[in-house]
Amino acid sequence: MSNSSSSSDEEEAGPRAGGGGGEFDQGPSSSRSRIRWSNEVWPEPFLEALAFQVAVDTSLSLGRLAAAHALFNIFQVSTTWQAISRSDLLWRNLTQRIWNVGGDDLVRATWREEYIYRHRTASNFRSRRYTYTTLHFVPTDNNNNNNNDGLSCRRLALSGRYIAAGFSDGAVHLFRLSTGAHISTFYPQHRDRLGRFSSAVSGIVLSDSRLVFATLDGDIHTAVVGGDGAAPLRRAHLGDVVNDGALVDFAGGDQWWVGLFAGFPGHAFHIWNGQTEELVFVGGTLTDPEAVMGWHLLTELTDLIGRVRVTGRGTTALACTSLRVVAFDLQNQGVVLAEEEFRRGVVVGSFDAANASAVVADVRGGAAVRRVDDLVEVCRFSVRGAAGAQGEVLGCVNGGFGVIWGGGIIRVWEIELYGQYLYSFREGIGICNALIADERYVAACSSDGTIHLWGFGAQ
Repeated sequence: MSNSSSSSDEEEAGPRAGGGGGEFDQGPSSSRSRIRWSNEVWPEPFLEALAFQVAVDTSLSLGRLAAAHALFNIFQVSTTWQAISRSDLLWRNLTQRIWNVGGDDLVRATWREEYIYRHRTASNFRSRRYTYTTLHFVPTDNNNNNNNDGLSCRRLALSGRYIAAGFSDGAVHLFRLSTGAHISTFYPQHRDRLGRFSSAVSGIVLSDSRLVFATLDGDIHTAVVGGDGAAPLRRAHLGDVVNDGALVDFAGGDQWWVGLFAGFPGHAFHIWNGQTEELVFVGGTLTDPEAVMGWHLLTELTDLIGRVRVTGRGTTALACTSLRVVAFDLQNQGVVLAEEEFRRGVVVGSFDAANASAVVADVRGGAAVRRVDDLVEVCRFSVRGAAGAQGEVLGCVNGGFGVIWGGGIIRVWEIELYGQYLYSFREGIGICNALIADERYVAACSSDGTIHLWGFGAQ
């Protein structure tokens, strides 16, 4: 494991709108501006509501890291105003709104500590301060599949404690993030297969308590995870590849699972209730033009046909092909919220969405950051290596940054405001088959099956 940071990277990144995160690392400064108010005594609930609104407005206009400076100014007004900095309710509301943290996701001792940890982690992400390590496992023979290309990683997934990697032979390897230890390997249950790659992993939904993964033939398997092991694998849904086509991508959360299919007209989207595992919706025409390509996926590893992501609070899904992007409502049986066609064509591997933002690059090398709910453009940036290279760019995003592999290099942009280029990772990984990011980690799997992990978590 290695540490990496560089002052030269800060010079490359240019000015940092919204600041780097020093408000939790520095003491008061007489040169800092302060909000001036009268000496009236304000009710504490009013002050908390005001501090919350000021911080949220600042995060929306200047970025999430800038909210800390706004809070610092408020807390310096007087001792009365400073007292609200000890309100756990205030820090809970701020953490949930600014860092998109669920009410049950408290990891640190208090919500104030949680907010500070998230702030410092995002600051590390912006400044290229990380630890780097690689994860290894011993491939095992899968007696359910005669696929000889098992080291081709198709999907990665992250949770607070684990990382899972799904391969073209159907294997899903589960690792513990804190130690890098390989915990378990799962294979889909045996059945008659239609095509050499019909059991290739097409999507993974991972939490700290449950692993769910899907394969190209439409099967969905699930297992309870926790501690140092996992419960036996169970098939939650038996796919019908003949009538639905290939399940080309799969995503979701605790509440909903979404499958993107190609091969049968009018069956593009399948939505399951993640709690009951009941299939509740089938429909959509997004992948109708790619129907033939969907069948080819079962016998050969072709370029990506489409991607689907569940984002927001887990109630909105975005899906894309090389021609179109669609946002739809999961709670209302796939009602389309917004859609757009791209005349220049979309690099499908570049597409990803998290929280309120989505990133998609076109075949000419231009990338756009879009709002999830209405696809309105927030900012644009240029992606090196994307021009004319449909299968040679992979992208992922978290709440504030876009991470894109192209031309053999992983690069990072901020995506909240201007699409500013920040830096590239030092470590070369060669050809990248899968890439993912969350607020703490970036993970990539190279063509030799090595999983590369960059950790930005505050120490």
